[in-house]
Amino acid sequence: MTRFTRLLALSTSALVVITLSTAAYAQEFTFSIHHFLSPKSPAQTMLLEPWVKAVEEASDGRIAFEVFPAMSLGGAPPELFSQVRDGVADLVWTLPGYTPGTFPRTEVFELPNVHIGDARATNLAIQDMMEDLAADYEDVHPILVHVHAGNALHVATGSVTSAADFQGLKVRSPSRTGAWVLEALKAEPVGMPVPALPQALSKGTVDAALVPFEVAIPLGLAELTKQSVELDQGGRFGTSSFLFAMNKTAYESLPADLQQVIDDHSGMALAEEMGNAWNDIEPVGKKIAEDAGNQVVALSPEATSEFQAPFEAVAQRWAQEARGLGIDGAALLEKARAAVMAHSE
Repeated sequence: MTRFTRLLALSTSALVVITLSTAAYAQEFTFSIHHFLSPKSPAQTMLLEPWVKAVEEASDGRIAFEVFPAMSLGGAPPELFSQVRDGVADLVWTLPGYTPGTFPRTEVFELPNVHIGDARATNLAIQDMMEDLAADYEDVHPILVHVHAGNALHVATGSVTSAADFQGLKVRSPSRTGAWVLEALKAEPVGMPVPALPQALSKGTVDAALVPFEVAIPLGLAELTKQSVELDQGGRFGTSSFLFAMNKTAYESLPADLQQVIDDHSGMALAEEMGNAWNDIEPVGKKIAEDAGNQVVALSPEATSEFQAPFEAVAQRWAQEARGLGIDGAALLEKARAAVMAHSE
């Protein structure tokens, strides 16, 4: 073999290796992300869009995503969990509370005397206890389980300055634990996905709603309500848990190195950042309400103390029901409270 022939053979061999290597890294995975809020909502702008950008960059473009807001892939918000479980959507962002009974362990963090108004603290507590919650997520691959800053009361009809003022109000509830809180306060809970809330308020179907200030922003609630109420020192009437999850088959379709990319951008890697983001946007929502001429009220310590007995009754109701499902609700409740307090500043 001449020197030229040997060089040609080596070059051809190198070309084959380079071509194979390029082909291996040219494989593309495009996944859909479905959620129920608008493309301008904090959920999309603060969580989903930055996450998509980070994962696409970390994967060198081998993973791509298409975000479908406002249920644009079809269906209703309560169907989002089944969509990701069954592969109709590759990823979803949704509320576990939209499918009552499916996430019995996670509900502990929605309770008003567990979550105390700090999304960061509760997010980190959730991460500490993901092993305790794992049975809730056997059918999907969770990216992040988190909360927002918590439910304030936004009032269109009437005025609330004490626990007694809840009596008889028709209030939109975000979840069954939220409904229990309202029942304990002798209000009438009305369950509905949050996109239906503006129409319900404008038509008088509900008098008020439990949502955080950040959700009030994209829904335009400042124009539909006249008062927003929270407890002393930013305390809230419970919170809602949220699930950002991936279809298990879609996740398992990825090679190990790309699964690692997803894992590197999941769980604890997101929890604190998203907790801070949701905390930070609450004052923006309050300012919008104030600028609209609404009364933004923090109840006094004395008025806040009136809620402790009904809140504790709800916690015990949850623990008792959990026990009926074979879950040690009392132990989970105690552990969740301790975990939130450990991360509270």
